[in-house]
Amino acid sequence: MAGQVETRLAELGITLPRPMAPIANYVPYVVTGNLVVISGQLPAVDGQVAVTGKVSWGVSADKAKDAARLCFINLLVHLKAACGGDLDRVRRVVRLGGFIAAPSDFRDHAQVMNGASDLAVAVFGDAGRHARTTIGVPSLPADASVEVEGMFEIA
Repeated sequence: MAGQVETRLAELGITLPRPMAPIANYVPYVVTGNLVVISGQLPAVDGQVAVTGKVSWGVSADKAKDAARLCFINLLVHLKAACGGDLDRVRRVVRLGGFIAAPSDFRDHAQVMNGASDLAVAVFGDAGRHARTTIGVPSLPADASVEVEGMFEIA
């Protein structure tokens, strides 16, 4: 029987994919006490980065916002594993960190990161409201346009 979060994901038309393997020397997540810290996730589909390049240089802000949403979906994959398969254990999205690959004159980082933030709230309701940092960077691994990391409180 699907839990409340799984039901909400289905209502949103989201099926959690298989996780992308780490591309360097790190683990996808760490559980310490009641916190889960998830390594930065790229906008990957079927193990391949789906949105590459710089935002505003070939990647529209809207496409980058969709990429941030996809990054959050990939966070959920690892969060589910950290929760032993039960996303209803999530009590709060504590913090999201977003990295946007863009030229120095790009100014809409926050709107891009809303792709992840909006989905966090859509999935978890008020428990999805979180602290956040959004940073513009000159490049990201695998030429990804966006990367999102997260911290979650679990029961």
